Amino acid sequence: MHSRIAGTGGYLPAKVLTNTELATRIDTSDEWVRARTGICERRIAADGEQTSDLALAASLKALAAAGIAPMDVDLIIVATTTPDMIFPSTACILQAKLGARGGPAFDVQAVCSGFVYALSVADAMVKSGAVGNALVVGAEIYSRILDWNDRGTCVLFGDGAGAVVLVPSSTPGILSAHLHADGNYRDILCVPGTVANGIVSGRPFLHMDGTAVFKFAVKVLAEVAREALDANKLPASAIDWLIPHQANVRIMDATMKKLGLPPERMVSTVATHANTSAASIPLALDVAVRDGRIRPGHNVMLVGVGGGFTWGSVLIRW
Repeated sequence: MHSRIAGTGGYLPAKVLTNTELATRIDTSDEWVRARTGICERRIAADGEQTSDLALAASLKALAAAGIAPMDVDLIIVATTTPDMIFPSTACILQAKLGARGGPAFDVQAVCSGFVYALSVADAMVKSGAVGNALVVGAEIYSRILDWNDRGTCVLFGDGAGAVVLVPSSTPGILSAHLHADGNYRDILCVPGTVANGIVSGRPFLHMDGTAVFKFAVKVLAEVAREALDANKLPASAIDWLIPHQANVRIMDATMKKLGLPPERMVSTVATHANTSAASIPLALDVAVRDGRIRPGHNVMLVGVGGGFTWGSVLIRW
């Protein structure tokens, strides 16, 4: 028994925040941000819009594409760094909003690698027969954990959600998944604040050593992609589409070069979505599926790296 993706969905909040608008608030410019990141704009969740709301909108689209009723979902995994609350999980909140009940629902916290991690877990549960189908979501509202006076970080991120539905398959859809982490790098990319005794202790905003993240990301993204190729005895040229975590176009381009792949085989949404952390890969996947780029028989490589550090890859036969 195998699993395959039967439907994809994505959701972006209505509010668009451009680089030009940001330049009226902080010392930056559209040219500066574009040149260093490839980002032109990002979406910002409305006041009162929660991560579970973004997840719900993306999930309903994915379920509709898969032809599965919301109440028939067996397993829900939400990858998020920005949950609605400390607990219950955003997955449980999403389950209630979908009208599903009884099946397992939980969150995965692996930051920007979260969707790859969650997809790997769901694949294993579907393949084992533990569940009949799985809804896997990446959803984030990073705009609420950013210091909007820090031009080194606030220009990079946006809000959004992406989702996929996994179902059993007699032929391989998810070919393999490969996950890694190294907590020795935990201070390079983090939100060091904590909630204790009724107060926030420490700084509750995203902190990033951009140079260190760049060097690490370029190294491990290519390595973990090759790990998946080696596991399936495929050359890099067999990759029809590479969908990297949409962090920075420079990191993405460098990964393509290391793999020897032409730039036109990369799915890139970073210009209009910015970095949506765990949501970035499923959002980009949904865009490429719906515009017809990804077709049956294509080999699709997902790769992500995030705070922790965590990193991983999933190779898919569409």
